Amino acid sequence: MAIDWNQLHGHAFAGVKVLVTGGAGFIGSHLCEALGKLDAKVLAFDDLSGGYESNLTGMAGVELVKGSILDQALLAKSIAGCKFVLHQGALGSVPRSVAEPRLFHDVNVTGTLNVLEAARAAGVARLTFAASSSAYGDSETLPKIETMPTQAKSPYAANKIADEAMMTAYAASYGLDTASLRYFNIFGPRQSANNAYAAVIAAFAKALLAGQRPVIYGDGEQSRDFTYVDNVVHANLLALKSTRPIGGAAINIACGRRITVTQLANRMAELVGHPELEPIYKPERAGDVKHSLADLSRAETLLGYDPITNFDEGLAKTMAWYREQPR
Repeated sequence: MAIDWNQLHGHAFAGVKVLVTGGAGFIGSHLCEALGKLDAKVLAFDDLSGGYESNLTGMAGVELVKGSILDQALLAKSIAGCKFVLHQGALGSVPRSVAEPRLFHDVNVTGTLNVLEAARAAGVARLTFAASSSAYGDSETLPKIETMPTQAKSPYAANKIADEAMMTAYAASYGLDTASLRYFNIFGPRQSANNAYAAVIAAFAKALLAGQRPVIYGDGEQSRDFTYVDNVVHANLLALKSTRPIGGAAINIACGRRITVTQLANRMAELVGHPELEPIYKPERAGDVKHSLADLSRAETLLGYDPITNFDEGLAKTMAWYREQPR
């Protein structure tokens, strides 16, 4: 069943101009769609290196601006007049960041600085940032609490931690209120399976729907707090409309439940009607963490956040979407 964003968020965004970096990407397009339904004026800013114009097809109130967050002039022009910015634009993938650390730094750190500077100059009221649970590294402490020390195990994680520090600094120095929402293993429709670094659920879906066994890197006992994309959208909207300053706080966004990767593979094989497609195990990859589980106390206290779609419902919706896609 589709989420009724009007019921959850009322008229908070009607007529408000909002810029979403990475707006044609997986998470960004869901944010654009929800904001469009809430009658916001949405600019989806994307260089289409990881997003698709088709992700925005048919969305009312959403305009695509093709450009890179490394283009300072275009950013400044696009952010002018915006009340809010949702900064989702980044290069993803831990293993790809290990292979291409300088590129990741340029886009994910320098690009984020560009977004902050453009937002500051334009007088934006609040900016939310797509932070990452990778900030916790492989600490054995569960659940992950925002007061724990950060521990970068990959260039990607280091990028995200550096960006969090900038969010706090800009909130303290310039009065640009910011929030670093630490996403935990987001999945859902529009998540691309068509590259070598595809997220695990997308990669498993692609294999299983082709009648192939999914590949697990490691022993499969690694666990994740898989979070359906509607929960991320809800958290961002709550953060934007918060009546009190957030001040750059890091806030976990997840479901508060963990599932092993082997359990995930088996569940997905059952959903496609081929439980005999058992996973193939390969050596674990550099930078991957063993376990991930979020404490959601801060999200509840600061934002009033509570997950609106659980893992099982989200996985069923996601697999239904992948089934409808051309092979």
